[in-house]
Amino acid sequence: MEYNLADLFESVVDVVPNREALVYVDHPGTGAERRLTYAELDGAANRIAHHLLDSGLKPGEHLGLHLYNGVEYLQTVLACLKARLVPVNVNYRYVAEELVYLYNDADLAALVFEGEFTERVAAALPQTTRLRHLIRVGEVPEGAPEPSIAPVAYADAEAAGSPERGFPLRSPDDLFIIYTGGTTGMPKGVMWRAEDLFFAGLFGGEPSGEPVKRPEELAERVASKGAGLTFFPAPPLMHGTSTLTSFIAFNYGQRVVIHRKYAPEEVLRTIEKEKVSSVSLVGDAMLRPLIDALKGPLRGTDLSSLFSVSSSGAIMSETVRAEFQRLVPNVLLLNNFGSSESGSNGRAADDSGPEKGFRLVVNDRTQVVDPVTHEPVAVGEPGRLAQRGHVPLGYYNDPAKTTETFFQKGAERWVLLGDMATVDEQGIVTVLGRGSQCINTGGEKVYPEEVEQALKSHPDVYDALVAGVPDPTWGSHVAAVVQVRPGSPAPTLDEIQSHCRTRLAGYKIPRQLVITPAIQRSPSGKADYRWAKTVATEADTAN
Repeated sequence: MEYNLADLFESVVDVVPNREALVYVDHPGTGAERRLTYAELDGAANRIAHHLLDSGLKPGEHLGLHLYNGVEYLQTVLACLKARLVPVNVNYRYVAEELVYLYNDADLAALVFEGEFTERVAAALPQTTRLRHLIRVGEVPEGAPEPSIAPVAYADAEAAGSPERGFPLRSPDDLFIIYTGGTTGMPKGVMWRAEDLFFAGLFGGEPSGEPVKRPEELAERVASKGAGLTFFPAPPLMHGTSTLTSFIAFNYGQRVVIHRKYAPEEVLRTIEKEKVSSVSLVGDAMLRPLIDALKGPLRGTDLSSLFSVSSSGAIMSETVRAEFQRLVPNVLLLNNFGSSESGSNGRAADDSGPEKGFRLVVNDRTQVVDPVTHEPVAVGEPGRLAQRGHVPLGYYNDPAKTTETFFQKGAERWVLLGDMATVDEQGIVTVLGRGSQCINTGGEKVYPEEVEQALKSHPDVYDALVAGVPDPTWGSHVAAVVQVRPGSPAPTLDEIQSHCRTRLAGYKIPRQLVITPAIQRSPSGKADYRWAKTVATEADTAN
């Protein structure tokens, strides 16, 4: 047995076949749901895997998942891993032109897509080069044009495939590709070996302890402990964090609960009904609506089963964490830090916040290095976060970016991340922000995340993004794009500046304030800095 994700999943199935693996709420509030045991999920994935191979797809070819959350998403990922096909996540918000780019860049040979997206798929398909097999989930909107390749209904594909295993031998080198969100540029496909992803993204089967030392040990550990934990990845599965959270739960032999879409009130109802242990989400954009629901229509919801709420991809600000903690005092709040290129790097320190910055306790594979020499920086000197050991092979179809980001140092592979950071005498890392978003104003560097933390501590600010706007005097000035808390008055620029002066150096204080009805983020809650820069620049030009 190898460190192959499909082999590891099947080893868990064999020791707990009748344990509940997956609960899916189709439309929150309707009561429609599906429940599958480990054996049922395994058999369902086998059926799709056999259908894909019977349809002429070959091991190593790429399959896109253009889907909302659902059984079909995780079932298809497992099917790909079993058949040695490469699963590729597709952002369901993309329009036809963006889909053409991703379908071609990822060299998709097959696509599993939501019926709702039929028109966009039909528009993109003629401009693709390799896509030859389509499987459609659900109903087609009335009047939507059919793709030039006739899609197979997912139910028919499942019915046609065998529920048995019987697949070729797999390898720890089998690929898993995670496409980045593309909020700061064109999306890139991060190529992970199965073994590397298991240790870097899935904690080697043990997030809170020692990773397994043998592949067989994973199932041995599952067999030795009972059920009782329920993981609830709330963001879309199309973002790597939620899919990996699901696989962490599967490697534990525990239960996963998913909703089709994020609906805060229904999330709370599901936590109460299913006795959820752990919820994962993305930053304030997902945590604030939970707070609003708990203070309003869902006041008194029983969350006694909930042990932890974790965030990846965006931080939960100190102000919002404190507000949630007052409502649910016994829940552990975790700001996890990682990326598509590194897996997990660490977690926020207890004193992380606007006063001291976003401080991390990093794992022993993470360092702050000089981006040119790749040597560790001195205490207090800025550098780039980097991670060694179990890291991706590179970016698919982008050798130049791969060379720029991934390097060999001694006997180990390293990845150079986009986050600027410093390290102190105790080894605590302070993340300054993404280098690509750094604002140069009068020769001083300002990282948006630091300013956003200060803005969110203002009582009238519900959400905020910060961007640099071209300035004839300073090169760029700091602009704050703010969504006001419902029922609160819109703050003035003077009020925002006064508030920030107690938390930030003078050059970091916003020189421009734009009030917007809503902050635009990805479906998972990640910041859309291109949008923020456009909004702020247009407002500045208009004035």
